[in-house]
Amino acid sequence: MTISRLTLQNFRNYPQLRLEVAPGFIVLSGENGAGKTNILEAVSLLSPGRGLRRAALKDISYENSDGDFAVAAELGDVQLGTGTSAEYPERRKTRVNGAAVPTNDLAQWLSILWLTPAMDRLFMEGASGRRNFLDRLVTALEPNHARNCARYDAARRERNRLLADEYMPDTEWLDALDGQLASFGAAVAEARVRITEALNIRLKITDDGLFAAAKLKLDDNDLRSENALQQALRVNRQADRAAGRTLKGPHRADMTVFHGTKGQAAEKCSTGEQKALLFSIILAHADLIAEKRGSRPILLLDEVAAHLDPRRRAALFSKLAEKGGQVWLTGTEPELFKDVPDGALHFQVAEGTITKC
Repeated sequence: MTISRLTLQNFRNYPQLRLEVAPGFIVLSGENGAGKTNILEAVSLLSPGRGLRRAALKDISYENSDGDFAVAAELGDVQLGTGTSAEYPERRKTRVNGAAVPTNDLAQWLSILWLTPAMDRLFMEGASGRRNFLDRLVTALEPNHARNCARYDAARRERNRLLADEYMPDTEWLDALDGQLASFGAAVAEARVRITEALNIRLKITDDGLFAAAKLKLDDNDLRSENALQQALRVNRQADRAAGRTLKGPHRADMTVFHGTKGQAAEKCSTGEQKALLFSIILAHADLIAEKRGSRPILLLDEVAAHLDPRRRAALFSKLAEKGGQVWLTGTEPELFKDVPDGALHFQVAEGTITKC
């Protein structure tokens, strides 16, 4: 799972860019606002979802363009592409080897994990961010999960629309929608449970004291089976109609992360400990992907080196080098990457241009 060439057109501050890369470390250094994170965002869009910034499509295109953008990557003899057109700037299209495919199918080709400064708030904000984070982890291991999530959300939106009708909703149609919600919802919930359990096992195995060991707990109200979820939906129809939305289901689940040694919830830990917990989850998950899918995921680590002391920074680079795969790193100072192993690709980013060092 490594990219050999990345091509951008009308993407953020890059009217055009072609970047030749290789397995191993890819280091992007430069001042704030130069466009380092934009490169990582482009790579993240080669996976299902809205990328590491979760930006609206209309906000991604180059300001002087017609509203279109494109991201393309070569993986050996496989070519992936995604983007929008000037005619439909709010509709994302995806191709694999020139053939149109659903965007969720990108998960069949690439597993991509990322850490960004914005994720420092993951444990302090609402449950939706943690659900999105968990679903990205699940999709990286089980590509069909993205499709199940999309189908569940589509059925839930249709159910909410039907419940909001001022006239009594069609009972047979509601029964059919509840059946779809239960089927796709159970698949989503069960996949989350599998990954949470697998991650907790892996986190114990990989705890080497470098970063705080994390422990994950999934709060999903035990609505994991298709029968239990369908029954809950049927019983709660009146309450859902009054609320104007579906009140029970996997879209309401939350994930709690604990400091494994202290037994303390992550939101009560220090900022440094929260960062370390995220590191431990991402690194353990990368190992899990390598074990289950036979190749390492692409890691996108945005400004992570600046938040580590020199000892942990050097240890992290050493560990990542030992594991292999492709790791993209950004930072303002090249000095932050002096401990990156030989053979890494170093690029200087300045005002939307990239120069190989």
